[in-house]
Amino acid sequence: MITEHALLPVVPGQEEEFEASFDQARSIIASMPGFVSLSLSRSIESPSTYLLLVEWETLEDHIVGFRGSAEYQQWRSLLHRFYEPFPLVEHFSPVECQHAED
Repeated sequence: MITEHALLPVVPGQEEEFEASFDQARSIIASMPGFVSLSLSRSIESPSTYLLLVEWETLEDHIVGFRGSAEYQQWRSLLHRFYEPFPLVEHFSPVECQHAED
């Protein structure tokens, strides 16, 4: 499982419209093969910035499956106009920590 992380810098004053469009876009991404879960959070200190976390079964499910799909074009048309600048997207994999015995 991997986690997609994106800080979404929404143009100030367009937050309410962005959130309404995101509600529509949520079902698009949730229908994709390999999609596991999604959360969207709004920054308290910078209210025009949102944190998007999406869990995928594999990296390829996101960068090949979703981004290469017709559904991604719908996602783009709903959301990409709100971003300034365009967000940086990174992917993370779990770290297995071993605890020392006492």
